[in-house]
Amino acid sequence: MAADVIDYEILGEDLQAVVVTLDPGEAVVAEAGAMMYLQDGVEMSTALSMKKDAPGLLGKLFEAGKRVLTGDSFFITYFTNQGRVRADAAFAAPYPGRIVPVELSMHGGEITCQKDSFLCAARGVNVDIAFTKKIGVGLFGGEGFILQKLTAPEGRGLAFLHAGGLVVERVLVAGETLRVDTGCIVAFERGVSYDIQMVPGVKNMLFGGEGLFYAVLRGPGTVWLQTLPLSRMADRIIAASKHKREEGSVLGGLGGLLDGDNTF
Repeated sequence: MAADVIDYEILGEDLQAVVVTLDPGEAVVAEAGAMMYLQDGVEMSTALSMKKDAPGLLGKLFEAGKRVLTGDSFFITYFTNQGRVRADAAFAAPYPGRIVPVELSMHGGEITCQKDSFLCAARGVNVDIAFTKKIGVGLFGGEGFILQKLTAPEGRGLAFLHAGGLVVERVLVAGETLRVDTGCIVAFERGVSYDIQMVPGVKNMLFGGEGLFYAVLRGPGTVWLQTLPLSRMADRIIAASKHKREEGSVLGGLGGLLDGDNTF
């Protein structure tokens, strides 16, 4: 099935949303919980499969089970314009960052992305899982053995990814490599190989503060990177919260009073 040709507008700078304008009969598929608003005529529906030719109930259940492995919901959510005029469906990013529109026809009809990067796509774009083939990538790659694969069956289809912080797009020539923090990868084209290498040197591993492993991306192809992975942001928030509690414990109630946290 060819993907619907949809129009869109991205709103905002750091806390972005994408407004998809649907002609009558057009639809968009979205990550669970991403919907912000729907205009009159756009109706929500759920399905087990994104493929019309899915082989029976067992085939649809198997496809739904694979989605659960990537952290997605069991059902696929569609938003279809069932009215007679064009109408909007808006989807919001889950945390500060950028929404990245990707026309799959410009990237060989397929990209591989982190399992939490997918936001929404035109109906007809398939979201599947991609098992990493190397055990080192699975054990130490930061994303386990499973990534997401977005494909357009007829080569064309518009998808929207979400990345934390700013987005850096790099085009690698054949044989060119890029060493990347594993959490900073958003997506890469089919021609890019993905591997894991250990940080060289015992001192670097113990005191470098960059972990034990990094990802190695080898061209040719385009890669998308993010400056602020959700895991890194969460670690900083947890560390700041712990530091706050430790500061208060030194002075007890007086410390809280000086910080303005205590009220009477």
